[in-house]
Amino acid sequence: MQWWKRAAITAAILIVAALAVWRAVEWVRNLPPEQSPFATLDLERPIGWATGMQFDRIRTDPLACTAALSASEIETSPIEDRVEGDAGQCGFANAVSLERSLFPYSAPVRSSCPVAAALYVWEREVVATAAAQWLESPVARIEMIGVYSCRNVYGRSEGRLSEHATANSIDIAGFRLENGRVVRVLDGWAEGGPDAAFLRAVRDGACETFQGVLSPDYNRAHADHLHLDMGAYDICS
Repeated sequence: MQWWKRAAITAAILIVAALAVWRAVEWVRNLPPEQSPFATLDLERPIGWATGMQFDRIRTDPLACTAALSASEIETSPIEDRVEGDAGQCGFANAVSLERSLFPYSAPVRSSCPVAAALYVWEREVVATAAAQWLESPVARIEMIGVYSCRNVYGRSEGRLSEHATANSIDIAGFRLENGRVVRVLDGWAEGGPDAAFLRAVRDGACETFQGVLSPDYNRAHADHLHLDMGAYDICS
């Protein structure tokens, strides 16, 4: 083949490739922000397929997480950094106290910034929606077991440090409804019916905002609560 034919073919290939790249860039640019992995996380937006990737960035970027909280309707206040444990392995930095969110909690929530951010979106986009679909009354309060605890996983004397040891996790035991009834994980998970459907919906939806989600389906240690964390392990069970 003559050189000028090769050059023409090469030029045509480059033009086609450049056009494909340009169209791809334009397609991404025109995506709704909740569908774009490049968009900055906005806690007031609905959940989209890229929301998890946007949450991934604030898990490791304290300034971005603080900015996301500040730009939302959630009310938090910073709490003093803490270090404890025999080797200083426990504690938290850049943590916040949750002052006002969509729902109140049964006890004060003092957690890492990413946990507070994920809770806010989960409450609005998942819990409220699932309650409207499956329950006879809206949620009035979320029953919380705990957030911070300086311990290893399952409280063992050895092994990996729990996400609770850095206030990077929260355990949810149930949901008090406006009619006074309480939907508990321990009682409702296996009984079937609307309560079980609601609990599974809030578990499944939590996987869109949290990194680690463990339920009674995971093991017996979680028979009475949903474990939600923003740690390094991506798991939804």
